[in-house]
Amino acid sequence: MLIDGEVNSSNSAEEEQYDFDLFVIGAGSGGVRASRTSAALGAKVAICELPFHPISSEVIGGVGGTCVIRGCVPKKILVYGASFAGEFEDARNFGWELNEKIDFNWKKLLHNKTQEILRLNGIYKRMLANSGVKMFEGEGKVVGPHEVELTQLDGTKLSFSTKHILIATGSRAQRVPIPGQELAITSDEALSLEELPKRAVVLGGGYIAVEFASIWRGMGATVDLFYRKELPLRGFDDEMRNTVARNLEGRGIKLHPGATLKELIKTDDGIRVITDNGQELMADVVLFAT
Repeated sequence: MLIDGEVNSSNSAEEEQYDFDLFVIGAGSGGVRASRTSAALGAKVAICELPFHPISSEVIGGVGGTCVIRGCVPKKILVYGASFAGEFEDARNFGWELNEKIDFNWKKLLHNKTQEILRLNGIYKRMLANSGVKMFEGEGKVVGPHEVELTQLDGTKLSFSTKHILIATGSRAQRVPIPGQELAITSDEALSLEELPKRAVVLGGGYIAVEFASIWRGMGATVDLFYRKELPLRGFDDEMRNTVARNLEGRGIKLHPGATLKELIKTDDGIRVITDNGQELMADVVLFAT
């Protein structure tokens, strides 16, 4: 322990009774940064995280967390991919002779996206190792003020003593509690859809909802966007919200302000979506982004 820049050895016996100075549960942005910084300052640090998978659950996750694996990074890759549709249209007005039909390969984009997040997952693991942080793969559980139980992938359990415990598990997207909610997806699944939807319904007016509506519309899908307020992006500047709403409509996205979804029903033709005002429409994908 450093006191005024000097090593204090008076409590060394106490320090030695723990396996680690800090045990971090969760290797997302917060957990990785906290563990690396602590290790750089001389602490003996361990961190645990669930095994990698693009879609999170109670038993899978991955080093790097939501932003790197199923958030900002893969979402931007899809945003960039979708933006080319408008660029191609503009190019024709500047003399570029393009074929009338330009093909888009969703599976190729999805594959490249997954390869990128796998690469970043590996980089984050190396950063932890290079910082001297002990990495464990499995589920961490606090079982005492100074004890963490780790359940490994094969089911065996390990117990570690630690002076400090940091819980950095983040959160998970939620489904709206309506009949048929299991038919909908969250942003996790939206980033890993095997097939590009032709008809998409998005519930929510935040930036995640707006972004996915723009992505799917840019890739050729018809998109209906439902949100409870009069404009999307509640909490942002009203003038900007008006501009965004006009631009979304200009792209061909159908806006449904002041409306929400009441029920989802599976049919042979897709998902029947029933709104709270009695409207019905069909969709291949329903995204909850509330």
